[in-house]
Order: sequence, then structure tokens, then C-alpha cells
Amino acid sequence: MSAEVLDAIAGALRLSDAEHAHLTHLAKPTQQKKKPVGRTQQVRGHLRTLLDTMDGVPASIVGRRSDILAWNRMAAAVFGDWAELPAQEQNWARLVFLRPEYRDLFADWEHKANDVVCQLRLDAGSRPHDPRLSALVGELSVKSEDFRRLWATRDVTVKCNGVQRLHHPLVGELDLRVESFHLADDHEQMLLTSHAEPGSPSAEALRLLASWGTDATRAGAGMPPTPTA
Repeated sequence: MSAEVLDAIAGALRLSDAEHAHLTHLAKPTQQKKKPVGRTQQVRGHLRTLLDTMDGVPASIVGRRSDILAWNRMAAAVFGDWAELPAQEQNWARLVFLRPEYRDLFADWEHKANDVVCQLRLDAGSRPHDPRLSALVGELSVKSEDFRRLWATRDVTVKCNGVQRLHHPLVGELDLRVESFHLADDHEQMLLTSHAEPGSPSAEALRLLASWGTDATRAGAGMPPTPTA
């Protein structure tokens, strides 16, 4: 099917950009098979340095399958010390659906969970032959009724920015503005940042977390790792 026909269908159905991209991936399976699925996800060293220089701003790099590839100290202080987790568990889908502490962290857990599922569905459309993605979806389908319910909706709407409210166990309520940026040299990797309105109580709370340094990071936002099966 030509790009012109796909564009016409998307226009007639009034699809969003994310839905249009998903339709394009699904309509061209022969091209999808040529994509390498086993390539290891690597974060450039200079990008890791950039994360470390973003003092006071929780920032991370997220790749395929919602894998969390790199993060800075403030991200660990706000969302949990992912370094304490096995590499396989450093994944937003597993955290949101399989760890109850993240239900407590996100004030609107349903919204966060739906965002994660939508991103996974886009990944599945662009890489239908990725065995690790298939295994992840299968695992979550078995272990989480909420994941099965959201996956069945077939929604592919993805938000690149917005306000996220957290119930942080150390500093209380946080209202953070989330922004996401796809990397120019690797569109499968995304820089995620969270910042508070200057002068707001949330900004003061982030400042406190930053001043506590390693104590806040070790606390992992009050989220100690749970044993894996």
C-alpha cells in the first residue's frame, strides 16, 4: 500500500500522529522484518554526562520496550534507585504493573499505566518480530489483570508532555512538568525530563531532595527492590 493511500486513510479517519505512524508500521510488514531486533541498546557517553549535569532535574533515557537505559541522581531520588534492580527489571512496564509501590507513587496511576501500554503497542507495531517485546507482553498479560485490560483497548495515543502528580514518601506531593525528546541519531531512544514550576512547593521539594544527596538516592523514593521470581 502506498504512502499516499495511507495518508488518505489517516486523514479520513482523523488519526493522530501516533495512530498514523502505527498504521504505517502495520501496513508494511516486509520492511519491519529487515529491522534488526537483537541490537543492544547503548547510550552515548556524552549523553550520560549530560544527564549528570542536569542538577536538580530528574532525567532519564528510555529505549525500546520502555527499558530505562540511563538516569541521573535526581531521577533516582524521585522515582527510585533503579541501579539496585536487576537489569531486566529496569523497565517502566514492569515497574508500573508489577510493583505496588509505583501505584502509590503516581497519583493518577491509571493514566501512567495507559501511557506505558500505548508506547509498548507502538513498539510492537514497528518491531512485531522482537522476541523480548513479545516475552514482556506475555509476562505482563499473565501477571497483571490491569495490563490485560489496557492492552485490549488497542489505544496508541502517546503524550510527549504533560503534568504528572506524584505522592513522594519523603517530600510529599510533587507536581512536575514532563517533557520528552526523541534523540536525533536514535529515534528509539527518548530523553525524559521532569521539572517543577519555579518558586512552587514542588520546586522546593526537589531542592530538598537534591540537598540530601546520596541519602535521598539510597532511599529510592521509599521503594526498596522486591525479590524477583
